[in-house]
Amino acid sequence: MIRIVLASASPRRSELLRQLGLEFEVVLSDIDESNKENLKADELVQHLAYKKALDVAKKLESRDSGKNRYLVIGADTVVVKDGILGKPKDRDDAVRMLKHLSGSWHEVMTGIAIIDTKDFKSEKSVEVTKVKMKELSDDTVLAYVDSKEPMDKAGAYGIQEKGAILVERIEGCYFNVVGLPLARLSDLLKGFGVSVF
Repeated sequence: MIRIVLASASPRRSELLRQLGLEFEVVLSDIDESNKENLKADELVQHLAYKKALDVAKKLESRDSGKNRYLVIGADTVVVKDGILGKPKDRDDAVRMLKHLSGSWHEVMTGIAIIDTKDFKSEKSVEVTKVKMKELSDDTVLAYVDSKEPMDKAGAYGIQEKGAILVERIEGCYFNVVGLPLARLSDLLKGFGVSVF
């Protein structure tokens, strides 16, 4: 019996995983998410996703002395436009990010890593979606930031909430922009013997 574990505090990722009808538990990782290695964005998100999954896999192994087999899913999302945009540090940072994204295209990258605690076999992947932001007035930016919605989101917006009205169009996987590319994830899970259907 394989148990699925999500190594993420993100309520959006939990919601998306529930959408697939999978039973899982959430166990949080305690890793440093800074980019000390100066990795490129696509490498960084896979590296951090793997580090999160590995940290949780080790916790689970010591928690029940390897009695159970777990598939641990780690994920990390960044927004990329002239460099990597993570979560805003404060209100001013959120305003700066949104003004930078206004009226232009950017990329959203999510890295996924899955680790099997049976043998610590792992798979990593990255999904990239292009997003075109509307031209945003200063009033719109300030009102959105004051809603507090942007504060825990890469690039300072959430496409699945009020932030949806800031987006003009997307090319690629919508769920990737929310934080978990479901089609890519289901393909990876199949490699570990877990099928959604």
